[in-house]
Amino acid sequence: MTTAAVTTKWAIDPTHSEVSFKIKHLVISTVTGYFREFEGSISTEGDDWANAEAEFKAKVDSVDTNQAQRDTHLKSDDFFNAEQFPYLSFKSTQVTKVDEEHYKMLGDLTIRDVTKPMELDVQFLGEAVDPYGQHKAGFEITGVINRKEFNLRWDAVTEAGAVVVSNDVRLSLNVQVVKQA
Repeated sequence: MTTAAVTTKWAIDPTHSEVSFKIKHLVISTVTGYFREFEGSISTEGDDWANAEAEFKAKVDSVDTNQAQRDTHLKSDDFFNAEQFPYLSFKSTQVTKVDEEHYKMLGDLTIRDVTKPMELDVQFLGEAVDPYGQHKAGFEITGVINRKEFNLRWDAVTEAGAVVVSNDVRLSLNVQVVKQA
């Protein structure tokens, strides 16, 4: 008789996590932005991250590039349209172990009214018990999307022909999750 593995639930600890993106501006500099409000969870069978199922969502209205006018523009219909599409989300479809510290995560990313498959690189940073007895695990997650594929289509060109905002957006999540009782 085989024993079924126990499902382990984990929740993102937003106090010890960050969700950021980077995009080239005028091809000469990089603008970094953050989503300040987000949540997510991971379910595993036992303690094996290779069979993880992950879900994540960020509140679009919480976008923060440290420049209020730009943030207002990002929330507009030129980009995210926070009023009509208040969240962006990701749901994993497959996690593959590359080695002891690295995984590939496939899943569906939804921004606005577009859902597309994407691949994320996941680095497992380890597990620890904090001073309050909470079991935690840490991950660095990275990927790249083409913003235009998600209807983030605003574009401009300078008089000299330089692109104001690049199409590629680098995603970076530093996530700490807490094992749920």
